[in-house]
Amino acid sequence: MTKYHKSTHVISALTKEQYRVTQESGTERAGSGEHLNNTSPGIYVDIVSGEPLFASSDKYESGCGWPSFTKPITSKNIQELSDSSHAMVRTEVRSSHGDSHLGHVFKDGPTSKGGLRYCINSASLRFIHRDEMVSNGYGDYIDQVEDLSI
Repeated sequence: MTKYHKSTHVISALTKEQYRVTQESGTERAGSGEHLNNTSPGIYVDIVSGEPLFASSDKYESGCGWPSFTKPITSKNIQELSDSSHAMVRTEVRSSHGDSHLGHVFKDGPTSKGGLRYCINSASLRFIHRDEMVSNGYGDYIDQVEDLSI
């Protein structure tokens, strides 16, 4: 079983934007993220720890300006914390092992898929294409990227 952890070596190699988002709980500008319009099959992992977070089959266009997902690959890799910053109450989403700020979860997602919208910063994610999942150690998750419809 792969062990995921926060790595100072990886953190030191992050871009300024990736560092600001993941380590300082920042938010990238709406519509600017590299994964927003990605429709390729694969999974999204924490850019710091590599833990699997979201599958392309659970990604959808919500119109919010950030990649949106209906659910995480596995709830054990996600922490949901109360966030009362910016004069509002939201639920922050962080990676469990990397402790990276990912974004927020809202209750306005597709009702047919559970009603949640995980609104996630591209800067906190690394995309692994389905064709590269086995060679990168994510073969156990291939079955989650086959169905690409919502």
